[in-house]
Parts: sequence; C-alpha cells; structure tokens
Amino acid sequence: MNLHATGTPENVVLAQNVNGRLRAETKIIAARAFLFRALGLGAFAALAGIGLGSASYGYAYMNQFDSAAEKIASAMQAALSDVTLKTKGEVTLTDNVLKLEGTMPRASATPTPTQAQLGKDAAPASKAIVNTTFTVFKQVPYMDGQIVTGWNFKANEDQPFQQYCYFSRRTNEAKGQVEIKIDLAMDGKTLPQPQKSDVNLGILASNCVWHDGKTL
Repeated sequence: MNLHATGTPENVVLAQNVNGRLRAETKIIAARAFLFRALGLGAFAALAGIGLGSASYGYAYMNQFDSAAEKIASAMQAALSDVTLKTKGEVTLTDNVLKLEGTMPRASATPTPTQAQLGKDAAPASKAIVNTTFTVFKQVPYMDGQIVTGWNFKANEDQPFQQYCYFSRRTNEAKGQVEIKIDLAMDGKTLPQPQKSDVNLGILASNCVWHDGKTL
C-alpha cells in the first residue's frame, strides 16, 4: 500500500512505518480482546455445566433414597398386614379411672376384681388345687418415672398378705424401649442400701404407698 504525502522521501518512509506499526498494534489489541472474551465464555459454560451436573446428581441422589424409603414402607405395610398379634399376661388393677361397658365409675370408688377377672372356675389339666390371688397397684409419679407399690391379696381377704415397692422408668434405646426397675422396699421396710449406688433407697421408699398407711 502506498501512502501519498508531501515532503521528502524520508518523511514518506517514516509515515508508512508509523502507520504499519499502528495497524499491527490494533490487531494485537483486537486479538487479546477476543481471547479474553473466549476465556470468559468458556469459564461461564464450564461453571454452568458443573452447576447443572451437580443439580442433576443431587436430584437423582434424593430420588434414590425416596424410592428406597417407599419400598421399605410398602414392604413393612405388607408384612404387618399378615401378622396376627397374640398377648398373654396378668390382669392387674390400678388407681386409674377405668371405663367399662360405657359406664364411668366414681372417682372415689375402690376398684375390685370381678368374678370373670378372677376366673373362679379356671383349673389346670392336672386338676390340682388352684390358689387365687390378685394385686392392686398404687403409682406415684417421681421424676421421669414412677414409684409403684403392689398389694397382693388372697381371695375374700381384706388385708394384703404381701406388699412390695419399686421404682420404674422407661427409656428409648437404639434397640427399642427399655424398662429400668429398682426394688425399694418389701412389706413396709426399706431394703438395704447397696454399697456402690448413687440411688438413695430411703428417699425413694418414702413415696411408697403402704396398706392402711403404715408398715406391716
């Protein structure tokens, strides 16, 4: 390219060199700008891809556990629907208010076992003599548990032939519910204090409820 300018040949050559240098620097600046734009666009695309991939992974991870939980719940429901529970135990009386056959007993009424509860005609296959007794429980709330006093009665007798008292507390463990039981007294008398124990049996036994309000 020829540059027409007035002046000496030296001025013409100098002007052409300056013009060429300016065009070269302009191209270099344009190339750098394009490089920076390309790097920025590439970084944005990479971060967007990482974010999308993380979101997809998290969604799939959560759905995996949701599906597993649903399968476990369905399996447990199916298993429990085919299970028949049978219980066997001892019928005891407490001070709690009971509702029997739609009637509510008086709050001051003393609970007594019925003939059906005593099972008067029940007998073993050996035809051996059967001695019938029943137990009345008195429960006093204490801290996170309760102090239970049991009165053992023989049939047709108004005085208990045996009394006992213990502290009971239930805790939830990893394997299920566990009951902690500490024997406190027997027949109105506090049991000996264990040598290595932080539990004061005398203090706990003061909450026992003995028949007629006194020791035997």
